[in-house]
Amino acid sequence: MLHKLFYYLFKYPFFKLQLGSIGAGSKLLQPTITGGKRIFIGKNVYVRKNTWLAADPVTGDANCKLIIGDGTYIGNNCHIYASSLIEIGRKVLIADKVYLSDNIHSYENINVPVIDQPVKQTNPVILKDGCWLGENVCVIGAVIGKNSVVGANSVVTKDIPDFCVAVGSPAKIIKRFNPSSGNWEKTNAEGEFIA
Repeated sequence: MLHKLFYYLFKYPFFKLQLGSIGAGSKLLQPTITGGKRIFIGKNVYVRKNTWLAADPVTGDANCKLIIGDGTYIGNNCHIYASSLIEIGRKVLIADKVYLSDNIHSYENINVPVIDQPVKQTNPVILKDGCWLGENVCVIGAVIGKNSVVGANSVVTKDIPDFCVAVGSPAKIIKRFNPSSGNWEKTNAEGEFIA
């Protein structure tokens, strides 16, 4: 009870000053925050320890934003770095050690160390309402569809449609909800139902 009181008396007001916005009932446990005024957090969001939330226009997008929807849960040690746009929908479940980014390091010039090459913008990362990312998932420049599931240790660089299960590196669709049968059914890698 004292922890809760301490949080809402001291930490919550600090986050209200540091962030673009934070909704009622949201709780952030020891995050690292970069570009806080570009980060917008909805109501009843829970962010576990040691997660890095960043909205940093390293690629030049002055309108860069990180948006986290109502009721979302983000696990420990996640790394969420927006240089243009990362939008996390409502009631999204993100397990521990998940990496979300809308940018990558250049590596094309073999005469320059990667650390000294520019950061390149990819597509925005959009996690639609109700999706679930398993532990150690990496999403770079992709959309994860509504109520879709991405299995642990998967790497997503291409969009995953609504109501799908995807796994692997690179992630491939293995199941999809079939509205005709009302069941989750196996698919090929393109998401077509297997007869």
